[in-house]
Amino acid sequence: MNTPNKLTLLRMALVPVYVGLMYLPHPNALLIADAVFVVAALTDALDGHIARRDGLVTDFGKLMDPLADKVLVMAAMVMLVYAGYAPAWAVVVILAREFLVSLMRQVAAARGHVLAADNLGKIKTVSQMTWLIITMLYRWADRSLSYSIDWLGPVSAGLGLVTVALTLASGIRYVSQNRSLFSLEQGTG
Repeated sequence: MNTPNKLTLLRMALVPVYVGLMYLPHPNALLIADAVFVVAALTDALDGHIARRDGLVTDFGKLMDPLADKVLVMAAMVMLVYAGYAPAWAVVVILAREFLVSLMRQVAAARGHVLAADNLGKIKTVSQMTWLIITMLYRWADRSLSYSIDWLGPVSAGLGLVTVALTLASGIRYVSQNRSLFSLEQGTG
């Protein structure tokens, strides 16, 4: 297994660590959870860079890298909704798009095709991770500091709206570009 694929698997392995830390009552556990999320998010940029630079792009990576991103992002979003720092409606919209795209990738794979993420999908992922990191920082500051960082709340809310818009736009584009997958004929693609 090559280095980019190992980094993708590491990202998946960090998800339960992140979730477990979110349940610990100590305020520093939140900060450590945030750091674990950032490390996991950085593995996304690193594995893609190494894969392209060294010619190590594989079908496994094309399928697992976006899946690892989705699992990481979904875990963080669910935990932030649970903690009261992310709106459930936004997370439902984002998760619906992610499930639709994952379903389309499975249909394509069953037909012998691999659908890699496009640039808008990559921008969407960066937007999601940035929103989550800012929201995590806001949550930590809100619960751990003796003073308030009032501007983080509106920044988090604004980034959330931008993220939902980018997520919807990339989902619409993905469906549009791959609408042949919806054909009932098995041989089309």
